[in-house]
Amino acid sequence: MGAPDFLHREPRALGKRVHRLGLATSHGLDQDGMRAAIDAGVNYLFYTRGSFAPVIREAIRRDRERYVVASGPIIGYFGFTVRRGVEKALRTLGTDYLDVCHLFWAGKMSALGPGTFGELLRLKEEGKIRAIGTSIHDRPRAGRLAEDSPIDLFMLRYNAAHPGAERDVFPHLARRNPAVVAYTATSWRKLLRAPKGWTGPVPGAGDCYRFCLSSPHVDLVLTSPANRAQLEENLRALEKGPLSPEEMTGMRAFGAAVHG
Repeated sequence: MGAPDFLHREPRALGKRVHRLGLATSHGLDQDGMRAAIDAGVNYLFYTRGSFAPVIREAIRRDRERYVVASGPIIGYFGFTVRRGVEKALRTLGTDYLDVCHLFWAGKMSALGPGTFGELLRLKEEGKIRAIGTSIHDRPRAGRLAEDSPIDLFMLRYNAAHPGAERDVFPHLARRNPAVVAYTATSWRKLLRAPKGWTGPVPGAGDCYRFCLSSPHVDLVLTSPANRAQLEENLRALEKGPLSPEEMTGMRAFGAAVHG
Protein backbone atom coordinates (compact mmCIF):
# COMPACT_ATOMS: atom_id res chain seq x y z
CA MET A 1 0.00 0.00 0.00
CA GLY A 2 1.22 3.50 -0.77
CA ALA A 3 2.73 5.66 1.93
CA PRO A 4 0.15 7.55 4.02
CA ASP A 5 1.53 10.90 2.90
CA PHE A 6 0.75 9.94 -0.70
CA LEU A 7 -2.87 9.01 0.03
CA HIS A 8 -3.62 11.97 2.29
CA ARG A 9 -2.73 15.63 2.69
CA GLU A 10 -3.55 18.37 5.16
CA PRO A 11 -3.36 21.58 3.11
CA ARG A 12 -2.94 24.67 5.22
CA ALA A 13 -5.68 26.41 3.28
CA LEU A 14 -8.22 23.73 4.19
CA GLY A 15 -7.23 22.93 7.75
CA LYS A 16 -8.42 19.33 7.38
CA ARG A 17 -6.85 16.04 6.40
CA VAL A 18 -8.12 15.03 2.98
CA HIS A 19 -7.95 11.95 0.84
CA ARG A 20 -6.04 12.93 -2.26
CA LEU A 21 -8.77 11.67 -4.56
CA GLY A 22 -11.60 14.19 -4.49
CA LEU A 23 -15.04 13.29 -5.79
CA ALA A 24 -16.98 15.13 -8.48
CA THR A 25 -20.05 13.56 -10.06
CA SER A 26 -20.52 14.90 -13.56
CA HIS A 27 -20.20 11.60 -15.44
CA GLY A 28 -22.96 9.36 -14.17
CA LEU A 29 -21.88 7.83 -10.85
CA ASP A 30 -25.06 6.90 -8.99
CA GLN A 31 -25.80 7.62 -5.34
CA ASP A 32 -24.71 4.17 -4.18
CA GLY A 33 -21.39 4.75 -5.91
CA MET A 34 -21.06 8.14 -4.24
CA ARG A 35 -21.69 6.54 -0.85
CA ALA A 36 -19.11 3.86 -1.65
CA ALA A 37 -16.52 6.55 -2.31
CA ILE A 38 -17.27 8.21 1.01
CA ASP A 39 -17.14 4.85 2.81
CA ALA A 40 -13.70 4.28 1.23
CA GLY A 41 -12.41 7.49 2.83
CA VAL A 42 -12.93 10.05 0.08
CA ASN A 43 -13.81 13.25 1.92
CA TYR A 44 -13.26 16.13 -0.56
CA LEU A 45 -16.73 16.48 -2.06
CA PHE A 46 -17.09 18.84 -5.01
CA TYR A 47 -20.72 19.73 -5.61
CA THR A 48 -22.03 21.52 -8.67
CA ARG A 49 -25.56 20.22 -9.11
CA GLY A 50 -27.72 17.12 -9.25
CA SER A 51 -28.03 13.99 -7.14
CA PHE A 52 -24.83 14.50 -5.13
CA ALA A 53 -26.57 16.92 -2.74
CA PRO A 54 -28.60 14.31 -0.76
CA VAL A 55 -25.49 12.15 -0.33
CA ILE A 56 -23.48 15.11 0.96
CA ARG A 57 -26.27 16.03 3.37
CA GLU A 58 -26.29 12.47 4.75
CA ALA A 59 -22.53 12.45 5.23
CA ILE A 60 -22.19 15.82 6.91
CA ARG A 61 -25.07 15.12 9.28
CA ARG A 62 -22.94 12.31 10.69
CA ASP A 63 -19.67 14.26 11.00
CA ARG A 64 -19.42 17.71 9.44
CA GLU A 65 -15.78 18.33 10.36
CA ARG A 66 -14.59 15.20 8.58
CA TYR A 67 -15.56 16.49 5.15
CA VAL A 68 -14.33 19.23 2.88
CA VAL A 69 -17.40 20.46 1.03
CA ALA A 70 -16.54 22.51 -2.01
CA SER A 71 -19.25 24.08 -4.12
CA GLY A 72 -19.35 25.97 -7.35
CA PRO A 73 -19.39 27.34 -9.88
CA ILE A 74 -20.27 30.56 -8.12
CA ILE A 75 -20.53 33.28 -10.76
CA GLY A 76 -18.63 36.33 -9.57
CA TYR A 77 -19.69 39.27 -11.71
CA PHE A 78 -20.66 41.26 -8.61
CA GLY A 79 -20.40 40.82 -4.85
CA PHE A 80 -24.14 40.29 -4.44
CA THR A 81 -24.17 37.44 -6.99
CA VAL A 82 -21.41 35.71 -5.06
CA ARG A 83 -23.34 36.00 -1.79
CA ARG A 84 -26.52 34.76 -3.44
CA GLY A 85 -24.70 31.76 -4.89
CA VAL A 86 -23.10 30.86 -1.57
CA GLU A 87 -26.33 31.13 0.39
CA LYS A 88 -28.15 28.98 -2.17
CA ALA A 89 -25.44 26.31 -1.88
CA LEU A 90 -25.68 26.38 1.92
CA ARG A 91 -29.44 25.77 1.75
CA THR A 92 -29.09 23.03 -0.86
CA LEU A 93 -26.42 21.14 1.07
CA GLY A 94 -27.86 21.70 4.53
CA THR A 95 -24.70 23.15 6.03
CA ASP A 96 -23.72 26.32 7.87
CA TYR A 97 -20.52 26.79 5.89
CA LEU A 98 -18.69 25.77 2.74
CA ASP A 99 -15.11 24.65 3.16
CA VAL A 100 -14.40 26.03 -0.32
CA CYS A 101 -16.41 28.56 -2.31
CA HIS A 102 -15.45 28.00 -5.94
CA LEU A 103 -15.56 30.97 -8.27
CA PHE A 104 -15.92 29.91 -11.86
CA TRP A 105 -13.11 30.49 -14.33
CA ALA A 106 -11.27 33.55 -13.14
CA GLY A 107 -10.70 35.77 -16.13
CA LYS A 108 -13.63 34.35 -18.11
CA MET A 109 -16.75 34.31 -15.94
CA SER A 110 -15.45 36.13 -12.89
CA ALA A 111 -14.06 39.64 -12.83
CA LEU A 112 -12.34 39.11 -9.47
CA GLY A 113 -12.57 42.82 -8.74
CA PRO A 114 -12.60 44.53 -5.35
CA GLY A 115 -16.36 44.04 -4.98
CA THR A 116 -16.10 40.30 -5.53
CA PHE A 117 -13.12 39.85 -3.22
CA GLY A 118 -14.64 42.14 -0.59
CA GLU A 119 -17.82 40.09 -0.46
CA LEU A 120 -15.88 36.83 -0.30
CA LEU A 121 -13.83 38.13 2.61
CA ARG A 122 -17.02 39.22 4.39
CA LEU A 123 -18.46 35.73 3.88
CA LYS A 124 -15.29 34.33 5.46
CA GLU A 125 -15.60 36.69 8.41
CA GLU A 126 -19.21 35.57 8.86
CA GLY A 127 -18.13 31.92 8.86
CA LYS A 128 -20.16 31.03 5.77
CA ILE A 129 -17.07 30.02 3.80
CA ARG A 130 -13.66 28.94 5.00
CA ALA A 131 -11.61 29.16 1.81
CA ILE A 132 -11.87 31.02 -1.48
CA GLY A 133 -11.27 28.84 -4.51
CA THR A 134 -11.26 29.35 -8.24
CA SER A 135 -11.04 27.34 -11.43
CA ILE A 136 -8.75 29.06 -13.89
CA HIS A 137 -7.38 28.27 -17.34
CA ASP A 138 -5.26 31.41 -17.66
CA ARG A 139 -2.10 29.96 -16.16
CA PRO A 140 0.06 33.12 -16.15
CA ARG A 141 -2.73 34.95 -14.34
CA ALA A 142 -3.07 32.02 -11.94
CA GLY A 143 0.63 32.37 -11.14
CA ARG A 144 0.18 36.05 -10.32
CA LEU A 145 -2.91 35.36 -8.19
CA ALA A 146 -1.07 32.58 -6.38
CA GLU A 147 1.54 35.10 -5.27
CA ASP A 148 -0.74 37.98 -4.36
CA SER A 149 -4.51 37.56 -3.87
CA PRO A 150 -6.98 36.31 -1.25
CA ILE A 151 -7.48 33.06 -3.19
CA ASP A 152 -6.82 30.04 -0.98
CA LEU A 153 -7.24 27.24 -3.52
CA PHE A 154 -6.63 26.88 -7.24
CA MET A 155 -8.35 24.24 -9.35
CA LEU A 156 -6.11 23.77 -12.38
CA ARG A 157 -6.12 21.72 -15.53
CA TYR A 158 -3.07 19.54 -15.08
CA ASN A 159 -2.24 16.23 -16.71
CA ALA A 160 0.46 14.51 -18.73
CA ALA A 161 -0.75 16.17 -21.94
CA HIS A 162 -1.11 19.61 -20.32
CA PRO A 163 1.73 20.02 -17.79
CA GLY A 164 2.07 23.80 -18.27
CA ALA A 165 1.18 24.53 -14.63
CA GLU A 166 4.64 23.22 -13.77
CA ARG A 167 6.08 26.26 -15.52
CA ASP A 168 3.42 28.92 -15.06
CA VAL A 169 1.87 28.26 -11.65
CA PHE A 170 3.79 25.90 -9.40
CA PRO A 171 6.89 28.14 -9.06
CA HIS A 172 4.64 30.90 -7.66
CA LEU A 173 3.02 28.88 -4.86
CA ALA A 174 5.73 29.18 -2.21
CA ARG A 175 4.94 32.74 -1.11
CA ARG A 176 1.40 32.02 0.19
CA ASN A 177 1.12 28.23 -0.12
CA PRO A 178 -2.44 28.02 -1.51
CA ALA A 179 -3.93 24.58 -2.07
CA VAL A 180 -3.94 23.04 -5.55
CA VAL A 181 -6.61 20.72 -6.91
CA ALA A 182 -5.91 19.13 -10.29
CA TYR A 183 -8.69 18.19 -12.65
CA THR A 184 -9.01 16.70 -16.16
CA ALA A 185 -6.39 14.14 -15.14
CA THR A 186 -7.22 12.00 -18.19
CA SER A 187 -7.51 15.03 -20.51
CA TRP A 188 -11.15 14.23 -21.15
CA ARG A 189 -10.15 10.56 -21.71
CA LYS A 190 -7.69 11.41 -24.49
CA LEU A 191 -4.91 9.95 -22.32
CA LEU A 192 -6.72 6.60 -22.24
CA ARG A 193 -6.27 5.80 -25.94
CA ALA A 194 -3.25 5.68 -28.20
CA PRO A 195 -2.73 8.61 -30.56
CA LYS A 196 -1.93 7.94 -34.18
CA GLY A 197 1.50 6.36 -34.55
CA TRP A 198 1.89 5.42 -30.87
CA THR A 199 3.08 1.84 -30.41
CA GLY A 200 3.93 1.83 -26.70
CA PRO A 201 1.76 1.06 -23.68
CA VAL A 202 -1.35 3.12 -22.97
CA PRO A 203 -1.93 4.23 -19.37
CA GLY A 204 -5.06 3.61 -17.37
CA ALA A 205 -7.03 6.28 -15.55
CA GLY A 206 -5.28 5.39 -12.30
CA ASP A 207 -1.90 6.12 -13.87
CA CYS A 208 -3.20 9.55 -14.90
CA TYR A 209 -4.26 10.31 -11.32
CA ARG A 210 -0.92 9.09 -10.01
CA PHE A 211 0.84 11.42 -12.47
CA CYS A 212 -0.98 14.41 -10.99
CA LEU A 213 -0.40 13.34 -7.39
CA SER A 214 3.27 12.62 -7.96
CA SER A 215 3.79 16.37 -8.12
CA PRO A 216 4.56 17.74 -4.65
CA HIS A 217 2.58 20.85 -5.57
CA VAL A 218 -0.73 19.03 -6.12
CA ASP A 219 -2.75 18.40 -2.97
CA LEU A 220 -5.51 16.35 -4.56
CA VAL A 221 -7.01 15.42 -7.89
CA LEU A 222 -10.67 15.26 -8.81
CA THR A 223 -12.18 12.08 -10.18
CA SER A 224 -15.58 11.82 -11.81
CA PRO A 225 -16.10 8.12 -12.51
CA ALA A 226 -19.00 6.90 -14.61
CA ASN A 227 -19.69 3.93 -12.35
CA ARG A 228 -18.60 2.14 -9.21
CA ALA A 229 -16.17 -0.14 -11.04
CA GLN A 230 -14.23 2.87 -12.31
CA LEU A 231 -14.24 4.39 -8.83
CA GLU A 232 -12.81 1.24 -7.28
CA GLU A 233 -10.18 0.95 -10.02
CA ASN A 234 -9.05 4.52 -9.35
CA LEU A 235 -8.85 3.97 -5.60
CA ARG A 236 -6.80 0.79 -6.06
CA ALA A 237 -4.41 2.57 -8.39
CA LEU A 238 -3.57 5.19 -5.77
CA GLU A 239 -2.39 2.44 -3.43
CA LYS A 240 0.61 1.99 -5.76
CA GLY A 241 1.93 5.36 -4.63
CA PRO A 242 3.70 7.91 -6.83
CA LEU A 243 4.94 7.08 -10.30
CA SER A 244 8.43 5.63 -10.46
CA PRO A 245 11.00 7.61 -12.48
CA GLU A 246 10.54 5.14 -15.34
CA GLU A 247 6.75 5.44 -15.19
CA MET A 248 7.01 9.24 -15.12
CA THR A 249 9.25 9.27 -18.19
CA GLY A 250 6.77 7.05 -20.00
CA MET A 251 3.77 9.16 -18.98
CA ARG A 252 5.42 12.38 -20.12
CA ALA A 253 6.31 10.86 -23.49
CA PHE A 254 2.78 9.56 -23.92
CA GLY A 255 1.29 12.91 -22.86
CA ALA A 256 3.46 14.76 -25.38
CA ALA A 257 2.29 12.38 -28.11
CA VAL A 258 -1.36 12.92 -27.16
CA HIS A 259 -0.87 16.69 -27.12
CA GLY A 260 0.57 16.42 -30.59
